[in-house]
Amino acid sequence: MKKTAPVAALATLSLLATACGGTSDGPSGKAAAGGTFSFALSADPGALDPAMGILGVTNTTLSLAYDTLVAYTPDGKLLPRLAEKWDVKPDSVTFTLRKDVTCSDGSKLTPSDVAENVRHIADPATKSPVYGVLVPAGMKAEADDAAGTVTLSTPQPFSFILESTTLMFVVCGKGLKDRSSIAHASSGSGPYTLTEAVPSDHYTFKLREDYVWGPGGAATKGSGMPEKVVLKVVPNEQTAANLLISGDINGAIVYGADRKRLEATPGMGKTIASAGNGQFFYHQGDDRPAKDPAVRKALTQAINLPELAGIATSGTGRPATGLVGDPKPCQGDSVTGHVPAFDPAASAAALDAAGWKAGADGIRVKDGKRLSLRLLYITTKGAATQAANEYLAQSWKKAGVEVTLNGVIDTKLSESLNAAQDWDVVWLPIGVTLPTQLVGFLSGPSAPKGANFAHLSNQRYSELVAEAVTKPGEEGCKLWSQAESALFEASDLVPAVDTTMLIAKRNATFDMVAGTFVPTSIRMTEAG
Repeated sequence: MKKTAPVAALATLSLLATACGGTSDGPSGKAAAGGTFSFALSADPGALDPAMGILGVTNTTLSLAYDTLVAYTPDGKLLPRLAEKWDVKPDSVTFTLRKDVTCSDGSKLTPSDVAENVRHIADPATKSPVYGVLVPAGMKAEADDAAGTVTLSTPQPFSFILESTTLMFVVCGKGLKDRSSIAHASSGSGPYTLTEAVPSDHYTFKLREDYVWGPGGAATKGSGMPEKVVLKVVPNEQTAANLLISGDINGAIVYGADRKRLEATPGMGKTIASAGNGQFFYHQGDDRPAKDPAVRKALTQAINLPELAGIATSGTGRPATGLVGDPKPCQGDSVTGHVPAFDPAASAAALDAAGWKAGADGIRVKDGKRLSLRLLYITTKGAATQAANEYLAQSWKKAGVEVTLNGVIDTKLSESLNAAQDWDVVWLPIGVTLPTQLVGFLSGPSAPKGANFAHLSNQRYSELVAEAVTKPGEEGCKLWSQAESALFEASDLVPAVDTTMLIAKRNATFDMVAGTFVPTSIRMTEAG
């Protein structure tokens, strides 16, 4: 299997997709007249060309203005969107497009437009971070405008060829001809058009009243559909919670301690959803301590993972069962029994055997070099993430390791992970909906030449993936599970917890799937 994932994919696999389904308790209240729906983004989305967007906040923003060929429902079913039907084969899928779709500039969407999107992403000159992640490596596109069809194909059978299109946002109209024009604007067929972009502050969208081609044929006409959507950049969760309680915004995603007071607020709508895994990776570059598998295992044995899980999620997490979030294409548990158990004595003995002996100050030393780790993490995930990384540092210090904490904001993570590579361990939540979306990050060319930021080289994982990607259904899922287990057994990465998040709603209702809006589900409700 060819593993292609360009350096730009360094952006963050941590936030590709975050929410789907979950338990919900919607706000009460009758539909209100259309007005303005406001939502808090935890970080600025950056450049808004869909070919360059991989951050979760970017995809959240793009989902208002752009459509995909098919769409997931909150419970994981596939619905028609731009495509009214499709024909799936092992190495191709042919979509028949709706004939009434128009772009925001009034031009008609054609199969050739869809094909051009795929070609642009696959062009090496584009350096698209979604190539090999959201768009399978080697994918080609052929359009038949007369027949109204577009066929996407891969060089060999690809088990999730249909599902891979659920996050492939389609650019059309003027933006297709001039990609530079959509860095801070939109040119899509979605139900909203971006009218104002003020980086690090807010993004304003205006409703398209003629929109009738949403998931399953959903339209923008209807009671309570907001005329405007404003996405406000609010990096602080406490501030976002305060704005929700006061009614100054209508929605936000909250991970940390502020969940409790939001859940207790009368009239607050609540959806508890999976937010991807909480886990950490070891850097396995040639000059790093974790290059030695014995050291990786010993460091893992020094951590009480259930205790870490509770700290990282303030007790709101669930046991990790794999690397793929909801909606899961494969069920099962690749984690249990495959991660080294908490055993401080075994950890100490293993480090001794590996030549790392305790020095006078308690820090282990080998060949005159101290056992030092630089621990990287994102600061925008709330106090629990900070506490989890402090816990890791304390636990490793007890084992004789010198740990330096390095917290960065989302937009700096890519630079630290891949360009500077100034880390030895990284706490990096994963949020993807297909196991294929991880392959470029977990194998293949290492950063900075590729997206394999941790310099992983797990032969068993690569062999299993090469077979799994060609097998559909249960046969392929079994192989994907075994491939994930191979990573855990080698302590290449350590899954700690399946994190959850609160999608809080005030005077509005809306659905989110895989971290993106279902825009036609947004409805304003009477204040309550």
